[in-house]
Amino acid sequence: MNRQVKCKTPRRPPPRKPPNSQKDPVGVYLRVRPLTAEDEECCIEVISSTTVQLHAPEGFKVNRNGEYKETQYSFKKVFGVSVSQLELFEHVAKPLVVDLLHGKNGLLFTYGVTGSGKTFTMTGSPGLGGLLPRSLDMIFNSIGPFQAKRYVFKTDDKNGMEIQCEVDALLERQKRDSNFTVPKTPSSRQKVDPEIGDMLRPEEACKADNVDEDSSYSIFVSYIEIYNNYIYDLLEETQEDAIKPKPPQSKILREDQNHNMYVAGCMEVEVKSAEEAFQVFWRGQKKRKVANTRLNRESSRSHSVFIIKLAQAPLDADGDNILQDKNQVSVSQLCLVDLAGSERTARTGAEGTRIREAGNINQSLLNLRTCMEILRENQMYGTNKMVPYRDSKVTHLFKNYFDGEGKVRMVVCVNPKADDYEETMLVMRFAEMTQEVEVARPLDRPICGFTPGRRHRNQAFKEERGALIDNDGTSVVNGMLLSLPPLPSCELTDPNDEITLPRLIEALQNRQRIRQMITDEYNREANMMKSMLQQLDSSLASKENLIHEQNCRLAEKEKVIQSNKTEIDRLEKKNKTQEHKIDILQKTTKVYEDDKRSLQQELETRGHRLQRELSEKRRMEQRLQGMVSDTKHKWEKECERRVNAMQLEMQNKLWVKDEKLKQLKAIVTESKTPGRPDPPPRQTQTKPQRPSREERPPAKRSASPSPLPTTTPVRPLHRRSRSAGGEKWVDHKPSSSLDLGTVLQPVIPNAIQVSTPNEKALSKCDRYVLTHQEVASDGEIQTKLIKGEVIKTRGGGQAVQFTDIETLKQELTTTTVPSRKRKSSEGASASGDQTDGAWTDVETRCSVALEMKAGSNMGPGYEHHGITKRRRP
Repeated sequence: MNRQVKCKTPRRPPPRKPPNSQKDPVGVYLRVRPLTAEDEECCIEVISSTTVQLHAPEGFKVNRNGEYKETQYSFKKVFGVSVSQLELFEHVAKPLVVDLLHGKNGLLFTYGVTGSGKTFTMTGSPGLGGLLPRSLDMIFNSIGPFQAKRYVFKTDDKNGMEIQCEVDALLERQKRDSNFTVPKTPSSRQKVDPEIGDMLRPEEACKADNVDEDSSYSIFVSYIEIYNNYIYDLLEETQEDAIKPKPPQSKILREDQNHNMYVAGCMEVEVKSAEEAFQVFWRGQKKRKVANTRLNRESSRSHSVFIIKLAQAPLDADGDNILQDKNQVSVSQLCLVDLAGSERTARTGAEGTRIREAGNINQSLLNLRTCMEILRENQMYGTNKMVPYRDSKVTHLFKNYFDGEGKVRMVVCVNPKADDYEETMLVMRFAEMTQEVEVARPLDRPICGFTPGRRHRNQAFKEERGALIDNDGTSVVNGMLLSLPPLPSCELTDPNDEITLPRLIEALQNRQRIRQMITDEYNREANMMKSMLQQLDSSLASKENLIHEQNCRLAEKEKVIQSNKTEIDRLEKKNKTQEHKIDILQKTTKVYEDDKRSLQQELETRGHRLQRELSEKRRMEQRLQGMVSDTKHKWEKECERRVNAMQLEMQNKLWVKDEKLKQLKAIVTESKTPGRPDPPPRQTQTKPQRPSREERPPAKRSASPSPLPTTTPVRPLHRRSRSAGGEKWVDHKPSSSLDLGTVLQPVIPNAIQVSTPNEKALSKCDRYVLTHQEVASDGEIQTKLIKGEVIKTRGGGQAVQFTDIETLKQELTTTTVPSRKRKSSEGASASGDQTDGAWTDVETRCSVALEMKAGSNMGPGYEHHGITKRRRP
């Protein structure tokens, strides 16, 4: 069973074009706008006529390492801030106008950020005409004497051109003149809009050479805008209704029989002078969408396209009238495009409709960039990717130019102020990439088969004919015929008259002889002319052969020249690449030299600093040696003092023991006697007033315990140490710790006692305490309990974070009584009314505890107070 095949409309094959291997790159020119008065920082520097350098403004870091980046961009030509409009036109637009007059198409568009001077470059101002008015002026200066009468050329609404005869053109002109209600006066014709008056100076007029004089020309202009990706005709005359205005109708793009894109229904106006053409342009310019933004007072909100169409047809063989053949009509056009500027809504402060306009503008410019990138990729790498021309009206309208229908040139306008740095950098990258796109060179228009110089020869013939006709209307030839001898009277009165007839015969013979002489002269001149023509023919044939030979040689030379040009282009590209590499190496060398210089300076600075530090170190060593000697001498004295104190203390201990032995001996002696007499009354001594801390000598420490009191001992009330709790502790007591024999001892339940901390013990506990002993300023030994928390580290080990310090300190009184008294803090009262016996009983001594408070200046975070604890009832 055969499957039914779905039928498709056959695609129309494109027109066959002769192959053209010659391609030209897109000409990209850069123009730098002058800075305004309030702008200070400039981020663009013109290095040469083809290169600019882009500097990053202050505060804008480009590289990750924080360095400023400087980038160079190359173009076909760079125009600085001092370049005039005329110089810009001479380099950019004038070659396109010359190609237009020779039947070739051209596309010129301005591109850049909003407020960079694109509209000024294209239109200009009074006295400073831009590219558009100068192009119109040059066109009409070149074809002024050769223009056809109005309505001889007529558009056929299908992007083609028709030719009308003189009669139809005359009827069209009469019909047009009759439609005007107001008669045209010379003053009304000469009235010009003051905004566009005197756009060009007379001395700046340009004219093209080698214009074909054997053709008739006519200029048609049209003006459209692309707003929000819709096409509108700015020259369309609409009837304005104040009550209910009608919105303008958008136009559509169509493809003609030659596969060229055009705007269907677009109004094309025939103009006969540059002033009339610019008046038509200005009439449409007033309808263009313009808005006020934060960056530009008159910001273009649409892409405008001004199309100049030139129709030309050859004259007939006589050089008098236009050849009535539609196939001989040549139509070329020049498109001048003013693209709207790319912008960021955050900078322009756009809202509502402005945001939508900015989005459509940026999208169309992005699609233009995408088409350029794909064209470049297809040409460089041989790929066959589809170029998305149809995604935007701008690229769809001008797709034929990129396919080889004419030259393409772009003027990139930039603003050198620092605020536009990021947008300018993107514009530069796109412009430099566009230069790598190549467009096929348009072919020359075929030459008509008629003899050149027909118009001039026809005018010369008319002038010569007018000169040959005299005032009475009689030609010179007739005069020559009248110069023959006159005939005598032929009247016969007598049949035998023998005088009249012989006289008539003689006159006729004379006239015949003169006529024969004239005929012989004519034949001789004709033969001479014939021989001259033959000689001319032979010389012409020889010259044609010579020309043919020269043409063959010229073709060979052109091939050699073309190969040499190709080699030169390759070498120029290679040279440019090498120059770029040399520039990069020079910059790198400069950076390295700067780094080397800075490192040498830093090395010298550090060497000087090292010398200063060494000298400072020597001075410090000398100073420390002096301090060591002083400290050594001081400690020798202190050791001597402590030795003396220790000897005194030992003597006191011996005395106390002797006293105890005496008391024991007395008790033993009295216990042996049956009746013991009352002991003599104890002599009490008043405790002397305690001197100040600065005045009193260092206390004498006793290692023996105090004698027990005679009263019944009471269970002492111990203060619970802060280290007691439910956690498990590591009790770190170094082996060098001394046992002081004090009553108050820290008790830590559920603790692991170690002399050296280890990982095993720390892994089993949550808290840590270190018992540290050191000599105080008064010579006494004080004990510090340094507590902390055991924290597990990320690597699997343990770390200790210290959180608390408790200080235990004891001192001896300065009394001379035999009994030794000790107390556990420095905060006890020093009043004289308290007796020494109050400190000798255990209950009194155990009722004094230590309290630590934060914020003390005496130790690392805690203050010590000796206070009396409460007793239980």
